[in-house]
Amino acid sequence: MWVKALPLTLLAIAVGLIVCHLAVPKTRTWVWKVLAAQAVLMFLVQPYFALTWAPREVMMGDPYRIIYMHVPHMFMAFLALPLNVILSVWYLVVKKSWAVDALSEALAEVGVYLGGVGWLLGSIWAKPTWGVYFSPDPRLITAGIMVFLYLGYLTLRRLIEDPEKRATWSAVVSILAGADLVLTWFATKMFRSIHQLPSSPDTVDAQIVMPFRFSLVAFLCFMFVLVWHRYRLALALRKNEIAPPEAVGQTQVIA
Repeated sequence: MWVKALPLTLLAIAVGLIVCHLAVPKTRTWVWKVLAAQAVLMFLVQPYFALTWAPREVMMGDPYRIIYMHVPHMFMAFLALPLNVILSVWYLVVKKSWAVDALSEALAEVGVYLGGVGWLLGSIWAKPTWGVYFSPDPRLITAGIMVFLYLGYLTLRRLIEDPEKRATWSAVVSILAGADLVLTWFATKMFRSIHQLPSSPDTVDAQIVMPFRFSLVAFLCFMFVLVWHRYRLALALRKNEIAPPEAVGQTQVIA
């Protein structure tokens, strides 16, 4: 019984640490380290749950076990990229802040990594399930477009030298790309798709659900650490860009 409650317990710990990190600035020097340690420990245990604890799926057999990597990658991408869109709207409508711009960039980079790897893992899963690595399925197509749109977003940021123009134009691109996020999420319901519909704990064996939830919590910790460090780097670079020439090299990263 305690094993089934383990993912929710670890999720509560992770969320509590993230809230502490965001709400109490003094904790930002060490909270990310605890989350990183939690992610590492969970990734060490995750293969056991995914490959041994979880039973063999009746229809797909052992190849289904890739869901314990594919789905968490995609879920975290769908957490990072919508947050990027929200922050882009905030930047344009509410307040033009370098911190918001830096966090938007960090979320986009991490989201592209997660979405890209998740998309490739989905193609690997498709081979034994559908017989081909890629099918013109609405979910696969829209997910691929999503990755390339945000690669374009990141490319645009590298091409524009002026920080204010870069932040403004990339925010507009992010909002436009957000439309594809909606299409990707609802693709299996809006279009004729061979991609399976979202499952629920009521329709899946509990021994399959537990490792899945465990993997999601591990990837949440992992994603937060990646975003935090990429944000600190982006903010430091932004401050150097807007600092007077004599101050360049003296900018400190806000922890």
